[in-house]
Amino acid sequence: MHPDHRTTTTRFPAPVDAALRAAGWRPGRWDIKQAELWADRLRDHTSPAGHRHAVFPAAVEAWAEFGGLRVAPTGPGRQIAPATVDLNPLHGLHMARTLADLSRALDTDVSPLGAETDHNGLIAIDAEGRVYALDHTGDWYVGPDIDQALNALVSGIEPTRLTTG
Repeated sequence: MHPDHRTTTTRFPAPVDAALRAAGWRPGRWDIKQAELWADRLRDHTSPAGHRHAVFPAAVEAWAEFGGLRVAPTGPGRQIAPATVDLNPLHGLHMARTLADLSRALDTDVSPLGAETDHNGLIAIDAEGRVYALDHTGDWYVGPDIDQALNALVSGIEPTRLTTG
């Protein structure tokens, strides 16, 4: 079989699927109890300046399926070095102001999703399910949904820089 051949039952490209499974993901994974604990913790947090986290269905669903996974890339990356992704929204607990600024710029709610641990970047998701990365070099659009974003991060597909203002 050709290595690029994918059956219709495979949700992710083979290397991404393998990395997700090695991290503990499986089709049907759904830990809503943990997702609700994270939602409560984020809702209860207020920054010193009064900023609060947005919690919405797209974020809770992403946390329920992928939360708690630490996904390590398996290859060299297609365009850039792939990221090790730690899908724990509490990485963004103290980033309420930064996420509020991004929410205003995008005109939609944004919630933390996890971190790119190699680059100290924050990964966030918006109310439509789009995924972003924020780091010291700027804000980046990673993908239109969690699946494509995980594929991009783990495969080393270069994100698109956001221009705001």
